[in-house]
Amino acid sequence: MQAEIITIGDELLIGQVVDTNSAWMAEQLFENGIQLKQITSVHDDAEHIRKALDEAFSRADIVLTTGGLGPTKDDITKKVLCDYFHTRLVASPTVEAHVRALYADRPDVLNRLTATQWLVPEACAVLENRVGSAPIMAFKDTRCLVAMPGVPYEMKIAMTEQVIPWLNRVIGESVNRVSPDTPVKGEPVNRMMEHRTMLVNGIAESSLAILLEEWETRLPDGLHLAYLPKDGTIRLRLDGYGCEQELFDNEWNKLRESVRDYIVLDEDRPIELAVGELLKNRGLTISTAESCTGGKLAALLNRHSGSSEWYKGSVVAYANEVKEHVLGVSGADLAQYGAVSEQVVRQMAEGVRCLCQTDWAIATSGVAGPTGGTADKPVGTVWIAWAGPDGTQAECFHLGKLREQVTDRACTKALIKMLKNLQM
Repeated sequence: MQAEIITIGDELLIGQVVDTNSAWMAEQLFENGIQLKQITSVHDDAEHIRKALDEAFSRADIVLTTGGLGPTKDDITKKVLCDYFHTRLVASPTVEAHVRALYADRPDVLNRLTATQWLVPEACAVLENRVGSAPIMAFKDTRCLVAMPGVPYEMKIAMTEQVIPWLNRVIGESVNRVSPDTPVKGEPVNRMMEHRTMLVNGIAESSLAILLEEWETRLPDGLHLAYLPKDGTIRLRLDGYGCEQELFDNEWNKLRESVRDYIVLDEDRPIELAVGELLKNRGLTISTAESCTGGKLAALLNRHSGSSEWYKGSVVAYANEVKEHVLGVSGADLAQYGAVSEQVVRQMAEGVRCLCQTDWAIATSGVAGPTGGTADKPVGTVWIAWAGPDGTQAECFHLGKLREQVTDRACTKALIKMLKNLQM
């Protein structure tokens, strides 16, 4: 079974809002055995929406839409769907009761525009939106469409609690892990779908492609390798559609063997989470001292639930005065070697490790740019130090010319080395 996503809203097409919904929805569809064919973003324009629906249904069995379900004039999705499915708007007592309860403590919100929220297409099945006023509308004739709110937290709850279960009920086993012999639209479909990802580092993308060229050329039908560079690393994703599981596993093992010297993680998860799990399992803790990365490393380390068990804190020591008076960096070394130096970054790591009383500490100091570079320390120069029970290590990197690129890559380098230290 194949699906398409249509995100609706002018704000998506002028860059005011970033479409994070589609990536999350794609993951949920894949986990439920539904292959995503295409993602389309359209304006709040009736003809544009209708054309996108026609094109999507020409390729896919299921269409999911988000956005345009509010009570204001620019929210036209509900009316367009009424026209598209040749139906009319009717009042839903269930939705009305829900909306009235939702705003029971805010009577000013229950106005004539809010009342339009309980008008729904007569031909649809209304699915509960327990956290918002916009109804989730599901249509099923020879086509299958579900319209959801565009607000991310509403959409996620809708998908998890209502939409995926509804699809499984309505379409049954043809949606969720059907057998290879199940006919869909008159065609036999093999439902084996798998994506597996590993993270590699220390080799250029072009060099990696040359290394894998012979193996990649011989990949059987249904298998495809994707290269996904990010922050100085490369994610290698092996996709399998309609092939035997044993064949997929064999090719994955060949890939792992080919790149074994460069593997950071052989699964698709954040590096900082892998670091945290190792720290937690060993009863260890970590802290950070950041100059050029400005707290980015701290944000990565504490963004996962449970990080308080192993992550203790950070000092963002951007100014030399903070490096000296908070972290205990030698003023003489700052004057002689500069803030971006091995001597200083080592003391930063050791200082925050002592201050926070942790087993490990990471420190960063560099020239993120676009100004501030010198002949001996050009923009992109970053020193990183790792202080641990057996001493302190430091390494210098040259990470590009763009400020955000430099700081993102510095965090990645810091975490990769930390992971390797913990794996030793």
